[in-house]
Amino acid sequence: MYGPRSIALLVSRVILGIIFISHGVQKLNNGIDATTAFFDSVGVPAPTFSAYFATWVELIGGILLILGVALPLVATLLIIDMIGAIATVHWDAGFWNSDGGYEFPLALIAGLVAVGFVTAGGFAVDGHIARLRGGSRVGS
Repeated sequence: MYGPRSIALLVSRVILGIIFISHGVQKLNNGIDATTAFFDSVGVPAPTFSAYFATWVELIGGILLILGVALPLVATLLIIDMIGAIATVHWDAGFWNSDGGYEFPLALIAGLVAVGFVTAGGFAVDGHIARLRGGSRVGS
């Protein structure tokens, strides 16, 4: 229940969570207006909505990733966020992150798929709830 798989899932969720929390906090510190202005300048559709969506999904989603809460939903929302970033900001720069490309958000999507759509692991709230309900195997 709390074996190597649960530890690996926890470490992965914490790393991803820290990354997303940091980006959400960065958007808050810069200000929603500045984030909206940037999104508008690069052609993000509905820049005000998108700025709020990205900021709060990244901040709250990062926290929920670390805790292991609602993982499929959180992963889906963050994947949508990253697909939006790739499509509107990174695609034209090519693959490599060093050129502003989509390498990094694509890696984040891979991590989100890995932790968001498997058994939660023993160190996740979702896993604890599943055990209380006598539900699916949590993973070891």
